[in-house]
Amino acid sequence: MLIRKLARGNLSTKRRYSHALLTLWYEQAPQAPPIISQERERSMNATVTRASRTEGPWLKVPRVSLYFWVAKLLTTAMGEATSDFLVFHTNPYLAVMGCGVLFMIAIWLQMRRPHYSAPYYWFAVIMVSIFGTQIADVTHVVLHVPYAISTVTFFLALIGILTTWKIKEKTLSIHGVHTPRREAFYWATVIATFALGTAAGDMTASTLSLGYFASTLLFIVLFAIPVVAYLIFDLNEIAAFWIAYILTRPIGASFADWAGKPLQFGGLGLGSGVVSLTLIIPILLLLAFLVISRIDDPNHIQSPM
Repeated sequence: MLIRKLARGNLSTKRRYSHALLTLWYEQAPQAPPIISQERERSMNATVTRASRTEGPWLKVPRVSLYFWVAKLLTTAMGEATSDFLVFHTNPYLAVMGCGVLFMIAIWLQMRRPHYSAPYYWFAVIMVSIFGTQIADVTHVVLHVPYAISTVTFFLALIGILTTWKIKEKTLSIHGVHTPRREAFYWATVIATFALGTAAGDMTASTLSLGYFASTLLFIVLFAIPVVAYLIFDLNEIAAFWIAYILTRPIGASFADWAGKPLQFGGLGLGSGVVSLTLIIPILLLLAFLVISRIDDPNHIQSPM
């Protein structure tokens, strides 16, 4: 009926009816959802993710990844070589006191940071590596404590710190290091692991007469045990981390000693100064990469691709 009227009507009538038909069709047609570009959607998702992340506490320890373990091994070896160079080529008392001051400054700067920052964190790790080595060396050289006894002593101290941390905070996870007390426990544990690792590496190389190279291979095998146990046999993540973390110290220290010690002592004779300077280069390159990419920053949310 409407079409017949439209056919018989004049031009204005036809226009009115055409407009009515278009209006009726538009109102009854299903509406398509608004089109949002993929770039806009990714931006919206990233904004929501960042907003939700800022509601939680800021973490102070980097993500555990391949970059973390490489940096840990490099700084460990460099700390051993640097400590040996300062002790044997400068005034040992001034060297220990100076490194002690730098160590306290590094820890103070790190703990003042509200969140993880790669330069501050790894500067603290480097100073812990150097000063932790000196603590173990002073215990043996100055106090004449045998490596076996110092190893057991540092091990008991480490167990005591971890036990107290567990009782007070109910967790030993580094993913929960976001309060001053937890961070204090964390750094106390790190210091103890460095002292223990230095003493253990010297004990296997000297007291057990394995030599530096064989000690390096021994601790690499021991390091692989918790890694394999975690990947294949479902070892507890926190236990696997701390066991592996402790064993990285004697690996790096034994390797640095093997490279730097004279030939008559089972080393390559490169010298501790050369080893230290050589290791600084890859450390700086890796640190620059971490600062730019923020790939190890636990508080950094990358936009989805």
